[in-house]
Amino acid sequence: MRDERTERTDEGGRPVPRARSGAVGRRFPRTGTEPVTARSPLRLRLLLAGVSLPVLLAGCALFGVWAADAGPDDSPGRGPLIFLSAVCAFLALTALLDLVVVRRRLRRERGTGH
Repeated sequence: MRDERTERTDEGGRPVPRARSGAVGRRFPRTGTEPVTARSPLRLRLLLAGVSLPVLLAGCALFGVWAADAGPDDSPGRGPLIFLSAVCAFLALTALLDLVVVRRRLRRERGTGH
């Protein structure tokens, strides 16, 4: 029975470990001038997600309360306010997920495990 971890090979025919067998770096050859060890600016992503999450949650609450108090003849109407509240909620969820991903990657870089 073949070992699936070493079944894939690189351009030179050498087996590629499973940790490197994904689409990243394998589908298309590198054509840029960035270093091989280029990394995402995780601390900046952490800062941006950390700042945007409470702002978006406040926007979601503000638009939600405004929509609840809107009358039938008010401008903007209840529909657009509910839509804005839903957009803020979706973006807040995206910021929360980005916070989780960035913290996990930073923890992995530091080598502290889970």
